[in-house]
Amino acid sequence: MIAPDKLFQLSAGQKRRKLALTFGELERDIAGIAEPGTAYNFTKLTRQEYTKQVVAIVLQDPKLPASTAAQLQSMLDADSFDERRACNIARNALLAIIGTFPAEWDLVIAPHAQEKLSVQKRNFFPGVDVYAEDIRSPFNVGSIFRTAEAMGCDKVYISPQCTDPEQSKAQRSAMGCIQTIGYTRCQLSELPQDKPVFVLETGGTPLNEFVFPKEGIVIIGSEELGVSPEALKRATYGRVTIPMTGLKASLNVGVAFGILMQAWINALNS
Repeated sequence: MIAPDKLFQLSAGQKRRKLALTFGELERDIAGIAEPGTAYNFTKLTRQEYTKQVVAIVLQDPKLPASTAAQLQSMLDADSFDERRACNIARNALLAIIGTFPAEWDLVIAPHAQEKLSVQKRNFFPGVDVYAEDIRSPFNVGSIFRTAEAMGCDKVYISPQCTDPEQSKAQRSAMGCIQTIGYTRCQLSELPQDKPVFVLETGGTPLNEFVFPKEGIVIIGSEELGVSPEALKRATYGRVTIPMTGLKASLNVGVAFGILMQAWINALNS
């Protein structure tokens, strides 16, 4: 981290980039997950005092939106200073000014993502599995794992052409869930033969009419092509569709999977 008085020596662009990185480091430190060499170590200032000073520097940026400036100033004036939220708001405002998507920077991982959890200890619905077929975006891969873990999937299978879950962007999006739930990379033909298999795809039974199995594997397809013809043949239990009314009638694959999982779990709980 850089001393606040040194930030004034930087050009506007350098200052914004350095501040954005600094706020990211502060967020990790506040969450108790500071990366090696980035933990807060200024002896003359408490971390809260330091954070307030760098937030005050951001308030001097002429490109900072008035609404964001008012929000940050209100946080500085409050009796109780929310360090982490102030850092997050300031960092994302700077990234917007710079023109960089937050996903291109190191995302802050929640503290619970660092805990060593095991599949044996987590709560899940036995036999409720998902097969991700040829998902190309690492962010979608991570989102699928995060949803699968949150909603209680038992196992995650991925196709040979699916983006590697170990890729850094997938790991960031998954928030630690890839390690928690694990996965098996396999061909369609290698999926368990003793479970019902169905697909999430257009042209099927509406979600609210579909009879979900107590155990089974749902196949979700690629962002561009949907599930493959081979997957449709393998899905002998059927095809489920999310009804949509919009002009585009299109959902991100991770969002669609989340909607399906909520419906499946509701059916199991009822």
